[in-house]
Amino acid sequence: MIAVTTFAGRRVAVFGLARSGLAAAHALRAGGAQVIGWDDGERGRETAADEGIELADLRLLDWSALSALVLAPGVPLTHPEPHWTVRQAQRAGVEIIGDTELFFRERRALASRARVIAITGTNGKSTTAALVAHLLKQAGCKVSLGGNIGEAILGLEPLEDDRAYVIEFSSYQIDLTPSLEANAAALLNITPDHLDRHGTLQHYAAVKARIFANLGPGDTAVCSIDDTHCRAIAAALAERRTVEKVSTEGPVDRGVCCDDMLIEVRDGVQIPRVALGQYATLPGRHNRQNAAAAWALLRSLGVEPAAIARGLASFPGLAHRMELVGQVGRVLFVNDSKATNAEAAGHALDAYDRIYWIAGGLAKEGGIETLTPQFSRLAKAYLVGEAAEPFATTLGAVVPHETSGTIAAAVSAAARDASRDDHPRAVVLLSPACASFDQFPDFEARGDAFKAAVAGLDGVVLGTGGVQ
Repeated sequence: MIAVTTFAGRRVAVFGLARSGLAAAHALRAGGAQVIGWDDGERGRETAADEGIELADLRLLDWSALSALVLAPGVPLTHPEPHWTVRQAQRAGVEIIGDTELFFRERRALASRARVIAITGTNGKSTTAALVAHLLKQAGCKVSLGGNIGEAILGLEPLEDDRAYVIEFSSYQIDLTPSLEANAAALLNITPDHLDRHGTLQHYAAVKARIFANLGPGDTAVCSIDDTHCRAIAAALAERRTVEKVSTEGPVDRGVCCDDMLIEVRDGVQIPRVALGQYATLPGRHNRQNAAAAWALLRSLGVEPAAIARGLASFPGLAHRMELVGQVGRVLFVNDSKATNAEAAGHALDAYDRIYWIAGGLAKEGGIETLTPQFSRLAKAYLVGEAAEPFATTLGAVVPHETSGTIAAAVSAAARDASRDDHPRAVVLLSPACASFDQFPDFEARGDAFKAAVAGLDGVVLGTGGVQ
């Protein structure tokens, strides 16, 4: 745990007592703050009470006595309207920050030389963060990975000068971190998402761009140029600093480009480095972007190409993100439950040629209309959850489909149909293009249901070791 001493002797409210909120409360207490916690949900309050956190209904609190409100990232800050705690804090003139802001204030207060690698983007940020952490470990560095992935940032190992902290940032977390100050930062992509929380795509993009706001002269900015918003951000950055550009669509003047071959560009010279097609845990164009961004970040930190290439070969991938679950005969089973929007699902559909697609859940705006160019890759679709009916309408007569209702039923039907396919590499792919909340508490639970259903199939060989 990273004890937060910057509020020692002062009173701080923490609202939202899930993973990051609990970690913030414990870190503040360990640093000498008086912490008052609250959550709209009874379960959160019960958990906090069991862990010794003092609770008080913030509606009844004297806000003039508070030094800060530490807000969980999932709590609305501006859209669709500020949460009631936000309004209370604003009326009282109390600053509103997140657990990630506490981390950077503590780092500054300690004058820590610990390196911070910050990563954001609409899609791919978890895989890229995990890949960067893996590559640094393989290169012999001390590494902590957290933030929006895995451990809450204040639950990581205490700040050490020789440790690198690889932090995944959601747009919500960036919004609550005005002091975000990385040694290297990457923006992977920007596509419409979370607009209910940001109001417009332009505001969402502006929040994402803040990942670079406090970079110093010797720090590194890595930015994709494969979408309109990222290109504009990269161009604006390039007016005042060097930008390591990343592209899977064509050459760059500096940075890394990647089709199948990852190419590093320095001083206008293209240097082929490694062919990514050989790595089963990094399939598809989106993973080429992830790998290119990771390469650019590692090179900026002084890691040699040979060491990065060795790390890529041993990367195990992430659960629920293009995860190879197993194989029955020639048929692969891939869990991409993290694909909670059409853009993310599109990346998975691009990675395979013959797909038995399990999709559906709680649909997001636009449904799967943007995926029609990939429909030719679909042998059949198996629809689940609330989105089954609208998805069926979009698929129409172009893609054979059936309404399965549940993940288990979909896996059974898809396995049956794929086993009759003579294609050399048919894939049963869970890539829902939907949120999970109609049937599951989160995408992890949905992915676990898929894996359990696959594990129950006759003749299945589980794990990537079974994939041939």
